[in-house]
Amino acid sequence: MIITRTPFRISFFGGGTDYHTWYQEHGGCVLSTTINHYCNITAAFKPPFFENKHRFVYRSIEEVDTIEQIQHPVIREAMRYLNIQRGVEIHHRGDLPARSGIGSSSSFTVGLLNALFAMHGEHSSKKNLACEAIHLERDLVGDNVGVQDQIAASYGGFNKITIHPDGTFAVDPVLISQTRTQELNDHLLLFFTKFSRTASVVAKDKIKNIPQKANQLHTMQGMVDEAIDILTRKGDIRDFGRLLHETWLLKKQLSAAVSTDLIDDIYQRALSAGALGGKILGAGGGGFILFFADPKDHPKIMEALSDLLLVPFGFERQGSHVAFYQPTR
Repeated sequence: MIITRTPFRISFFGGGTDYHTWYQEHGGCVLSTTINHYCNITAAFKPPFFENKHRFVYRSIEEVDTIEQIQHPVIREAMRYLNIQRGVEIHHRGDLPARSGIGSSSSFTVGLLNALFAMHGEHSSKKNLACEAIHLERDLVGDNVGVQDQIAASYGGFNKITIHPDGTFAVDPVLISQTRTQELNDHLLLFFTKFSRTASVVAKDKIKNIPQKANQLHTMQGMVDEAIDILTRKGDIRDFGRLLHETWLLKKQLSAAVSTDLIDDIYQRALSAGALGGKILGAGGGGFILFFADPKDHPKIMEALSDLLLVPFGFERQGSHVAFYQPTR
């Protein structure tokens, strides 16, 4: 039996520049961190004397005999791609809800691949995990996805992710002290809006608009180094929050599907209570919303957003990993 743990992520700056329609011409750059909430995958070979060959438990339960019968597209294509012949049983449990902007779909893909590789006694590097997950989601499943989520989930940590026009990438940890990292974490508030959306649908509209949004995307991409400079020069950390506000205003211009009247109301209530900036995470349209504020203003913001669910979190650095391994006899 194998258990993998794969973190979810928060993307601060550069989102949208990791779509192939952008980075193939301009390159891409993202600043993100993984957090201590996880996608947990349990996988084991299924004994042959049960009625069905395969069993998959996620928000649904599937019991099937052939790969072609599998309804979950990522599980089906992963099984087919890796040519899994033996019967398997896979269980998924996520610490946070799906379709909510924290990279849950890619964390699932990365964690699943990590588990399937481990079941066959193979250790997959972080780079290989990311590349295989990108191929699976984009080429085999056909989702409208960027590449930052798979990379973040595989590597873990607080990183600058640079995507080159040929699709290769570099992952550079942001070199700041533990004290500065904690200071940033202490200024952040994460809320669940209680409504979700399908990221691929929002992303499809954003991708379609990319040729007309070059100015916004160039500016958003440049904010990555600006944000890193704020953190590393040990200046006023509140500038990081103000920059978040600027990137949110630009992100809203990428597609009408990024925000809604309800999201705009949530954002304005937080600003009125003391937040310096924030953004909807992921493609937009719902899910989790992040705010930056002086810790002394957190109680006022939590009161102003008492209808939402506050989710405490910390940064993590391990990335996708095998948390438990018991070889098959």
